[in-house]
Amino acid sequence: MDVGRRFRHLHRYREIASAFVRYGFGYLIKDLGLAELVPYRAAWSGKKKGVDKKSLGIRIRMFLEELGPTFVKLGQMAGSRSDLLPEDIAAELKSLQDNVAPFPFEEAVAIIEAELGDRMDALFSEFADRPVAAASIGQVYLAVLSTGEPVAVKVQRPNIRTIVETDLEILDELARMAERRMEWAKRYRIREMAEELGRSLLAELDYGQERRNAEKFAVLGASIPHLYIPEVYSQRSSAKILTMERIDGIKLSDKQGLTLAGHSPTDVADRFVSIILHQVLFDGFFHGDPHPGNAIVLEDGRIALLDFGMVGKLSTTTKLYFSSLVIALRGQNTQGIVRSISRLGLIPENVNRESLYQDVDELREIYYGVPLSKISIGDSIRRMMDVARKHDIRFPSELTLLAKTLLTTEGVASELDPTFSILKVAEPFGRRLLKHKINPARVLKQAGERLPELLDWLTDTPGKLKELLTLAKQGKIKLELTVPETEAFMRKLDRIGNRLSISIVLLAFSILMVGIMIGSSINSESITIGRIPAIEIGFAAAGAMLLWLLFSIFRSGR
Repeated sequence: MDVGRRFRHLHRYREIASAFVRYGFGYLIKDLGLAELVPYRAAWSGKKKGVDKKSLGIRIRMFLEELGPTFVKLGQMAGSRSDLLPEDIAAELKSLQDNVAPFPFEEAVAIIEAELGDRMDALFSEFADRPVAAASIGQVYLAVLSTGEPVAVKVQRPNIRTIVETDLEILDELARMAERRMEWAKRYRIREMAEELGRSLLAELDYGQERRNAEKFAVLGASIPHLYIPEVYSQRSSAKILTMERIDGIKLSDKQGLTLAGHSPTDVADRFVSIILHQVLFDGFFHGDPHPGNAIVLEDGRIALLDFGMVGKLSTTTKLYFSSLVIALRGQNTQGIVRSISRLGLIPENVNRESLYQDVDELREIYYGVPLSKISIGDSIRRMMDVARKHDIRFPSELTLLAKTLLTTEGVASELDPTFSILKVAEPFGRRLLKHKINPARVLKQAGERLPELLDWLTDTPGKLKELLTLAKQGKIKLELTVPETEAFMRKLDRIGNRLSISIVLLAFSILMVGIMIGSSINSESITIGRIPAIEIGFAAAGAMLLWLLFSIFRSGR
């Protein structure tokens, strides 16, 4: 271990090591070679009284709660990693609570004035002296801007970044030591896991990023029916302060209040699920923590989302493969499911694919012929994560956050209407995804985006072939082919060469046609050959070549 780092944070190292012992994890401290950090009394007493009677999940939860905000937040995030943790432990981690006392109002005032560079009375005409919510990272106050708008102001807890960074530094060192000393820690790549969770936690400490997330949701949400994103007041916000429009409405958890206000719980559930699915499947940018406290139903029936510190982002490629998975699940296509999982996750090279296919087949059989309204997405995700754990498949963090989001969404919808099916709402989205995937305009756009890559490949091919021939002449490449094999190989090579030539000619011809069309539009005259329009002839010729090329490819079956 880095001696300088241990000395710098010696007191905190001792607190963590002692907590390990008290909750029955002292063997880990011994295996890490850190027994000398545990005070004699703690080592002698061994465990906290009564801890032996508690389950592993409860002991882990209590351990994290005792060590404070960094560990609580990391535990909450780890609770969403059903692909890495057993379900009972993950469920216990999800129940972790931020039981922290609010910090003094005077400290909040000092932070606001330092961050925003002005006195409170110049920034706000009213400001409550007690927070309406307090958590491990910050607390929220109600206020009114000097211009009259009612707002909610989130203020970051003093010195929380220093505390979090210290704990993350210690955890990184402990994870590094564990991977050196314990085979299981290396297999599960716990240092990589700790780094991933640490990055997510540090991102939550940046209120500037949360502000940018809210602004992006507002832009994307303009096309989503029944969604409302509160306005962010950038001039009253910073990395430690976030000022947003105050929203009045009914929380999704208040089913009775919704009914009394004339809102159908089933309709609210449908709107809420549709909003989240649209964000996931079409925007690729979704709310990462849509629990009932972060969603409010407005008087007109729209749903306002709150708290944008945790968001999910799906890259274009990941969104495409996830769409393929949704379509394969809908069509109960085992090969398609495994192919999508392979592209989405990190399947080990030594995975037993026959066993994997068998497990996916068994999973598919469970839901075969079952109506969508009877299928729980939470149950199906948990089963899929069980398969992933069995075969050491580790999904990217963006997908595990997506799984957590879908589980939370289904839970909220079920509380509003126990008979509600998220998959039933998802089915139309699946059909739209399929149409979007085979949409000719989208296919052409993708082809256009890949055209420069194809041109580079065509340009590089002669040089690569020349290098290959040079190596062959130098005797560095040896081929052993019988005469029939050589003839078959030459025939295939001829066909490939012909198709490649046609492709190059077709590409050049297309570029020429584009030039003719641009010239024609500039001159506002139709270009003709004799009396026959040149553009129409060009399109007919290009179409014929393209059809021949496609026919030859499809006929070959490759």
